Amino acid sequence: MAHGGNVIDELTTDHREVEEIFGKIEALAPGDKNRKAYADQATMELVRHSVAEEAYLYPAVREHIAGGDALADKELEDHAKAEQIMKDLEGVEAEDAEFDRLVGALMSEIRAHVTDEEQNLFPKLRAACPADALNDLGDKVRQAKKIAPTRPHPAAPDKPPVNKLLAPGAGLVDRLRDALTGRGKTD
Repeated sequence: MAHGGNVIDELTTDHREVEEIFGKIEALAPGDKNRKAYADQATMELVRHSVAEEAYLYPAVREHIAGGDALADKELEDHAKAEQIMKDLEGVEAEDAEFDRLVGALMSEIRAHVTDEEQNLFPKLRAACPADALNDLGDKVRQAKKIAPTRPHPAAPDKPPVNKLLAPGAGLVDRLRDALTGRGKTD
């Protein structure tokens, strides 16, 4: 998930890629083991995306948009709900009935969050933030995603500066675990 462009273009592209993964999950029959692999892929992408937003997007929202604190706090609440669902989903296999409930809840939560960001937050940020600042944020978000964790860590801090300090270490451990276990790989 590294594309180019300003922060809004970058994050919107991420949204489309996650929606594509959701479509793959929905296209498979309940119990198909590849549904778990796709859910793991979605989680990996969503966690990286969320960590980058929390490190750079939401601080910019707080700084540039009138009422930005309330907007950013709402987005962080959405992230916390989604992260807990992803954490719960980690321990459930595709053939388990709980998997369908959790993956459905995750898709619903993420789709609502994406709609809110794209229809509310992004237009406000585009109007309030200079183009060069949006481009700079895009670069920072891309860099953050490269080193971000790939697994949900609901108890981890979600606000700077602590999240920026802890994310790279957690990301390194998560990527090593993913490589060793083959997490997120489909047949």
